[in-house]
Amino acid sequence: MGNIFGHTFRISTFGESHGGGVGVVIDGLPAKLVIDLEHVQAELDRRRPGQSRLTTQRNEVDAVEVLSGVAGGASTGAPLAMLVRNADARPGAYDHMRQLYRPSHADYTYDAKYGNRTVEGGGRSSARETIGRVAAGAIAMQLLDALADRRERPRPEIVSWVDQVHSITASVDASTVDRDAVEVDQTRCPDPAAAADMTNAIEQARRDGDSLGGTVRTVVRHMTKGLGEPVFDRLEADIGKAMLSLPATKGFEIGSGFAATEMTGRTHNDPFVPGPDGSPTTTSNHSGGVQGGISNGQPLLFRTVFKPTATISSPQDTVTVDGEVTTLAAKGRHDPCVLPRAVPMVDAMTALVLADHELRQLKHTLL
Repeated sequence: MGNIFGHTFRISTFGESHGGGVGVVIDGLPAKLVIDLEHVQAELDRRRPGQSRLTTQRNEVDAVEVLSGVAGGASTGAPLAMLVRNADARPGAYDHMRQLYRPSHADYTYDAKYGNRTVEGGGRSSARETIGRVAAGAIAMQLLDALADRRERPRPEIVSWVDQVHSITASVDASTVDRDAVEVDQTRCPDPAAAADMTNAIEQARRDGDSLGGTVRTVVRHMTKGLGEPVFDRLEADIGKAMLSLPATKGFEIGSGFAATEMTGRTHNDPFVPGPDGSPTTTSNHSGGVQGGISNGQPLLFRTVFKPTATISSPQDTVTVDGEVTTLAAKGRHDPCVLPRAVPMVDAMTALVLADHELRQLKHTLL
């Protein structure tokens, strides 16, 4: 029913925004991986609501509980289940929306598909569902590190940041930016000047009863070569699916992306030269680290587009479930811009795809 992601390293998320809790079951995790729950909690803390004045003020600690799959601090090989209980659910805050559809939300489409919908916070369509993804992504990151250590290779570095909010664009060097720089500011934009402008714009949007969208940019350094399965499970295809499965996403591009339409083959091709270890490397990276659907060892570079938050407090035209014209001014707690909290979600989905393809690659080679 669309709640499972992955091929070999698979996750299944469960729970709803204002239900008892949300979580994830990971299947395919190898045994004897040392599990660092503090790292899992740290990633959830990056995602949780109420972390700054730019986000929804829902007050959730998002404390993770392990239900199965871990013994003596390591994975057992059995499904690993994690749960986060909802502590600050307020289903009554959505009573005024019970008989109408929120514009550009999932209310009407869920009704059209299932013949019913969860009014309270949107249920499964809420970004609260991503708690399971972020928790599983933290485990995937630990698996990636363990595989790199086993091969005596540098650990992969997954770094995402807010690159644009509305018309404000950051200037960030993708070759050097790190997680620490991203976490300095509440916007998760490592360009101080742009971050200040983004903060002002987001706060103004909240005061205006409006919302803003933007983009998250991602780089993955120390990539394994050879990841990706021709022809339908290309690496960029799986990453694109992962990003576009996140709430509020509307676009994805890898490498030069849409800018490639304005280039020629002569300028877009990435020339090969001998690398330091004797294997080929490229002098440019318009491909974004993927050629023929398979990673070539260059940094993975992509961008994910997020729309303005659908729930806003300004009056909007809509209809009731009976088709009557009405107006909605949404109440309650919501993010005026999803970008700052989207960064750990993008990191997690990236790790999930890479962990899955690393395990799939083991079927082809032990190198």
